[in-house]
Amino acid sequence: MLAQVSLSSLTPSFVLEQLFNGFVRGGFYALLALGLSIIFGMLRIVNFAHGVMYMLGAFVAYEGAIVLGLPFFAALIVAPIVVGAFGLLIETTLLRRLYSIDPLYNLLFTFALVLIIEDAMRLKFGALGSPYEMPKVLSGATNLGLFLYPTYQLFVIVVSIIVCFAVYFVIERSPLGARIRAATEKPELTRAFGINVSLLVSGTFAFGVALAAFAGVLNAPYTNVEPTMGDSIIINTFAIVVIGGMGSLRGSILMGFALGIIQVIGAVFYPPIANTLIFIVMVLVILFRPQGLFGIPERLA
Repeated sequence: MLAQVSLSSLTPSFVLEQLFNGFVRGGFYALLALGLSIIFGMLRIVNFAHGVMYMLGAFVAYEGAIVLGLPFFAALIVAPIVVGAFGLLIETTLLRRLYSIDPLYNLLFTFALVLIIEDAMRLKFGALGSPYEMPKVLSGATNLGLFLYPTYQLFVIVVSIIVCFAVYFVIERSPLGARIRAATEKPELTRAFGINVSLLVSGTFAFGVALAAFAGVLNAPYTNVEPTMGDSIIINTFAIVVIGGMGSLRGSILMGFALGIIQVIGAVFYPPIANTLIFIVMVLVILFRPQGLFGIPERLA
């Protein structure tokens, strides 16, 4: 918990350090919000189980290290693939059956998944968290001139920025992204061109889930790995997606980083308000721009 500070203690190095802390937190938010926006923007599914996939990514990394000696950098690749495959199984066997009915059932189904998976993880691993060892190559601190900063947190900032903007480019600027958008917006027309729409839809869901798992692995050395680790962060993530604009990838990335910084700065100046700042911003955005800062207003039929 950050302690409240006075204006007299605001040196340039202290301000920069808090900005870096905000980018770290914002990196986790941006990755999660991006995956959530991909699933909602492409498939119109409000995936309440997104936080559970984040938790599963951390647990796959943790169990991989304990049982198989899986290194951290390998876990960053393996865990998203494993959790993405699990998401693919859920989408093809269960979730797909709900596409043709009221979207409320998607929400209820994914909420039920949260309860089932979290209880199963508690039975297997217990309710208490377990620490995940930080890779030795990223331990210690790096001299940034004005101050020393933990090397691992710098790694989180760099990796989250690279992954977020790489995903944005693929979805918004590549031929594959164009096919995905076409498959979800005009499925019948897309099928007429010989494109496997079901495969693209399933792959999109699995990829969004894999992004959540990637964020979970990235956060594992930073916190305890425990069954409810996704509960609080997913609530903030939904707020960020609403602020950025439901389905807006750019809004999710930019607002994820921005609100991570706002939350950290708020915790420095007035800690009691830190956890509610995101929701204060959300309420203001909903009042004055209901579609979100980067969203497009829904057209009435």
